[in-house]
Amino acid sequence: MKKKTKHSFSSVISINPNKESYFSASSSFLSQESSPKYTKDQYAISYLNTKSFITSQIEISKNISDEDLYDAINNKIYDELALDQAVNYQIQFIETFNLLDENNRNFHVFIVNPLEIEETFANVVSNIKYIDAIIPFPLLLKSLYEKEIIESNDVDAFIYFQENDASITIYNEQEFLYTKSINFSFLQMHERFCELYGERVNYEDFMDFLSKHDLKNTLSDYKEYFIKLYREIFANINDILTYVKRAYELNTIEHIYIDFNVQTITKLDEISEVELGVASSSYEYDYGFTSNGIYIDQLHSLMHIYAMLPNNQKYDCNFTLYHRPPKFMQRQSGKLLFLSVSSFLVAFLYPITYWILTYAQNLQYELLETQYTELHNIKITREAIIKNKEADKTKVFNLLKKEKEDYAEKKVTLVKIHDVKVNYPMKAKLLSMFTKDLNKFKIKVNFIAYNEDKNKKIFTLNLLSKKDKRITEMVEYLTKVYKGRYDFSLRRIELKSNQNNYFSELKVVIL
Repeated sequence: MKKKTKHSFSSVISINPNKESYFSASSSFLSQESSPKYTKDQYAISYLNTKSFITSQIEISKNISDEDLYDAINNKIYDELALDQAVNYQIQFIETFNLLDENNRNFHVFIVNPLEIEETFANVVSNIKYIDAIIPFPLLLKSLYEKEIIESNDVDAFIYFQENDASITIYNEQEFLYTKSINFSFLQMHERFCELYGERVNYEDFMDFLSKHDLKNTLSDYKEYFIKLYREIFANINDILTYVKRAYELNTIEHIYIDFNVQTITKLDEISEVELGVASSSYEYDYGFTSNGIYIDQLHSLMHIYAMLPNNQKYDCNFTLYHRPPKFMQRQSGKLLFLSVSSFLVAFLYPITYWILTYAQNLQYELLETQYTELHNIKITREAIIKNKEADKTKVFNLLKKEKEDYAEKKVTLVKIHDVKVNYPMKAKLLSMFTKDLNKFKIKVNFIAYNEDKNKKIFTLNLLSKKDKRITEMVEYLTKVYKGRYDFSLRRIELKSNQNNYFSELKVVIL
């Protein structure tokens, strides 16, 4: 992780790069900046939409030292997510603590393509040059707990709709747990609304209705289709919340905070309570800021609160590419100037010039030699790690192969066991049932056979009776009683004169 340069600031400016809106604050007042400019004593903060990054959870062995932790996470993320090796993704992570896992450390990892950041903030940096912090939107919500604006220790869901993004974020016991972007930004909602309405509606008219009409009282033709749209949205949200509860073994979602980033008359939290059956509120907290009647996007308030938190209360997850330059004497140009002045002075101190240059050269040689030793050690360590990982990979593949073979053997065994458990009791039960009917008609059986032909299960019974009428009556009885369950066929009845009995072969087909 890169070390941060420390600065002291007298004001904070928050940036919404998607709407290119800016709000600054020097105390408890927020004021909108229409033409923001760079100033040295101003701290600049912005955010990334949920759809702009990939998030994942990984485990890293506790045997990995902190110095090698970033490389270990970086390598594992590229392998597990099959990231393009040609792209140098920006990777940040926050640690979560799992007391049940004694062998591994657990991390939430955030991955961003640097081109995404450059495209998003191209216009912003042309105005203010540097951005001190670019924070994933879900992590900004941490400030609500740290400032005790929300005092819950339960499971809370935060749902927020913007023009080009909509997201669900879950916090459990005041710590980040899960986030997901959903396909219901204002632009996507507009497209879906037009599909439901059956004709194209201007985006401006759509947003005007969304912000200025109350669904309870409006008589507009749009009302019916907005209700359908909201039901689709909340059905999708309900599916996601159900998945989160199952995946993270949560008993319930205690509270939902839901809002648009534009002013609306319709209370979205009231709809949420009806559709989801969970207590809901809007994002209209008391942030502690005031303004001169200007509507402040909740995102700007969150960024200002987050900027004022001490570092130990923030998640260390900053994606900015636009760092301030270090102090002059720490820059290459400053070092060059210092060296030039020193050389100039040395020229006037000829007696000691040679000694100073020799000392400087030796010092540089020692520094390079030290750097080479450190880099060489790092190289050897990483090569050893890669070799161990490849060996582990081979072991895992061999183990997987063996497990697959064991699984196949167990599957065959289970199929045989199932066949025995299902088919054999069924045959015994069937024979027992027919025996009662045979006894009822005083018919004997001298041979029983079972076979399967073209997926048909067939019992063959050789019957013996003193009277042929008993056999026909029994077949007639069985056909009526077991109609639709079995198919009975009797080809002929023969008299065996030497035994004075009638003989017949009865076939029973299980339907």
